[in-house]
Amino acid sequence: MALAFGSSVTLSQYSLNFSSSRFRHRFASRQWLNSNHVSVGSHRFEGINSRCSITNTDVHFNHVATESETQEESSAVGPECSVPIVHLTSNILETESLSLLTGDTYVDSLLTTLPVLSKEEQHTLAATPAHPMGLYALYASCLAGNLVEQFWNFAWPSAIALIYPSLLPVALMGFVSKLAIIAGGPIVGTLMDHLPRVPAYNCLNIIQAAAQLLSAAMIIRAHSVPPSASSLLIRPWFIVLVLSGAVERLSGVALGVAAERDWVVQLAGVNRPIALAQANAILSRIDLLSEIAGASLFGILISKYDPVTCLKFATCLMVWSLPFAVFLTCLTNKLSSGVLDRPKCSQTCCRTSAEGPLLDTNNIVDKGVEVIKLGWKEYLQQPVLPASLAYVLLYFNVVLTPGSLMTAYLTQSGLNPSIIGGFSGLCAFMGVAATFVSASLVRRLGILKAGAAGLIIQASLLTVAVAVYCSRSASQQSPLLFFLCLIVLSRLGHMSYDVVAAQILQTGIPPSKVNIIGTTEVAVASLAESAMLGVAIIANDVSHFGFLAMLSLLSVIAAAWMFCRWLLNPTDEQRSLFSFDARC
Repeated sequence: MALAFGSSVTLSQYSLNFSSSRFRHRFASRQWLNSNHVSVGSHRFEGINSRCSITNTDVHFNHVATESETQEESSAVGPECSVPIVHLTSNILETESLSLLTGDTYVDSLLTTLPVLSKEEQHTLAATPAHPMGLYALYASCLAGNLVEQFWNFAWPSAIALIYPSLLPVALMGFVSKLAIIAGGPIVGTLMDHLPRVPAYNCLNIIQAAAQLLSAAMIIRAHSVPPSASSLLIRPWFIVLVLSGAVERLSGVALGVAAERDWVVQLAGVNRPIALAQANAILSRIDLLSEIAGASLFGILISKYDPVTCLKFATCLMVWSLPFAVFLTCLTNKLSSGVLDRPKCSQTCCRTSAEGPLLDTNNIVDKGVEVIKLGWKEYLQQPVLPASLAYVLLYFNVVLTPGSLMTAYLTQSGLNPSIIGGFSGLCAFMGVAATFVSASLVRRLGILKAGAAGLIIQASLLTVAVAVYCSRSASQQSPLLFFLCLIVLSRLGHMSYDVVAAQILQTGIPPSKVNIIGTTEVAVASLAESAMLGVAIIANDVSHFGFLAMLSLLSVIAAAWMFCRWLLNPTDEQRSLFSFDARC
């Protein structure tokens, strides 16, 4: 700091001009200060020089003015300009300001009153959710919604397969649903960001339930009328079914993103990593257990009753669960002291500054296109791109999984519905087991080798499964059952890599780009799945199932090869990101 004194100015008539990069403050003293005051202030500050320090100061004493100059400058300012002038008096300096810093007592008391947590207390705090009762209500809400959703995901392909002996309707519905997610995902996400959480979530619940009820009504209608010789694609009930199915899937994806990416963070606490990890694991297990229960329940029902009765039971389940889910959603916010309510200032700012663009459809579409372009650019430049591409390649496997195409194929093959439901339930159970196996693999092999092990296990078991399927005869049931058992075991490797890949991407992607890269990855995965469903639409006959199985196997092998090649040829950036993995 520099101090300059004019020759005609005494020490008692001065004002200090503090100047920084943006602001300029003037302090004019109307009191006579003598050297005694300065010495007293210096003496009093000497007591805390050993404990206090000032860093990164940008204060310059570059001008000294007389009192008359200060008055002239003040009078020169127009009445429309208000310049704050602070007058310092000597009695304030003596009695009030400096009295706070007398001796070491103030600093000592300040340091002793700050709470310091031990490591055990810090661990306990990190493992304690911020709103535990709100989390329990969220778990119950997700359980109610996921149970109905998984039940319906298993019911509709089975019911359609009993009407039309082909993979075409199931593949076409899946294809249109993926296109709806790719095109409508960014728009729905933008609306969710600008709307209050609880009303938007309840609105999506109502839309999803209405779409499910409409789809069930169309399938019941198709079962009630005699089969027609006209093409399936031009039947009114099928067109409505395809559109309602796309709306149902888009609503389901938006609900899942809101609960797993936003709500759980608010309830568990963003600064409580252990509690957040435990909440994520519980949500994953709820989803997998709901898949087991939904598939098993429909398998038992379809083995004892006709499809129309099972669909009517599904509609009753939808109607019953909707008010229960809405009530639990509101209860979640109430038990968490309204933490899910967005601040009013942010809502008003969003509405006043962005109300026009939200209501302008063309603007929404243009913004959606810009977000997609930016997402693709960031996605291709991420440091862990091979791991993400391997994850996307697994979505080409739409046949050797417990999905809609496999359900339709097994139904048309004449397999017992209880066996079909048991197959889907065992696959989901393997997913639950993978959440525990993946932790052991990471501990033994390291995160990258654990991912490679999961992919190799899946590719090896699916290779044997496809070989068994191609060598069997159409009349034999035992090879088909062995084929399904191998697929069940392969899910252990698939879900293990799914868990490990999430941690790899969390470690490798910069925090500022997690959301845009993550949503783009979901869109790319949906695009890959829709491409494979397009192939299934062309080869929709049941006799072409072996060809589709071979394509699915090649995608899994390509994913394993890509990841292992990336693992064997690590870059410097990879070594810095995964330096804790000594085996890389």
